[in-house]
Amino acid sequence: MIDEPLERLRAAARRTRELALNRARTGLGHQDADDDAGTIGTDGALGFDPFPLLEALHHSGVRVVVIGQVAGIMHGSTELTGDLDLLWDGAPAHAPALAAAFTSVNAQLIDEKGNPVATHPDFFLRPKAQFTAPGAGGDCCTPALPWGNLRVREFLDRAITAVDPGGLEVHYVSRKDLIRMRRAIGRPKDLRRADELDSSASERRGGRPASNSAEDCQRG
Repeated sequence: MIDEPLERLRAAARRTRELALNRARTGLGHQDADDDAGTIGTDGALGFDPFPLLEALHHSGVRVVVIGQVAGIMHGSTELTGDLDLLWDGAPAHAPALAAAFTSVNAQLIDEKGNPVATHPDFFLRPKAQFTAPGAGGDCCTPALPWGNLRVREFLDRAITAVDPGGLEVHYVSRKDLIRMRRAIGRPKDLRRADELDSSASERRGGRPASNSAEDCQRG
């Protein structure tokens, strides 16, 4: 296993692109993801590369935390994904910089009916902003999205930061909090991936058991 979280993600993105290289487009977006297979079967897997947007977010100065299966991969999950789901604090003062980051990679925002909308800071103040970009689409969410009884705002504070040799910083949700998100959502893929993360954590501790609606922000 590759040790570094960002190298794991780069390797997984390459495998995803290779897997989808000769696949015809289906018209399925990340919102159409199967509850068992996830977004690997959608058009999001074609040319999947989350790094241009992650670079733009890093340079924006806004603290944005990766959630969903990209975070799972960074924690060592072996399952591939075709989307990038994000969580930020939803503070109006940060919205202009966030919008500028998305604009810099030619991302397109999409409303609840699937129609493209202008990349305006106010759109990011919604509980969930759906987006597509040349390398990765997904959801950019705030703690205002219904997350059941999870205190998701605290997840932002507990997020881990990965740094590559070039200085790129990527914040991603902690393993424990990601497992909580997975189990709270409860779809087949979420429970399977939560078990995978739990098992790998237990193995690292020498076999001791782990201590122990955001669905739209974790389509994976």
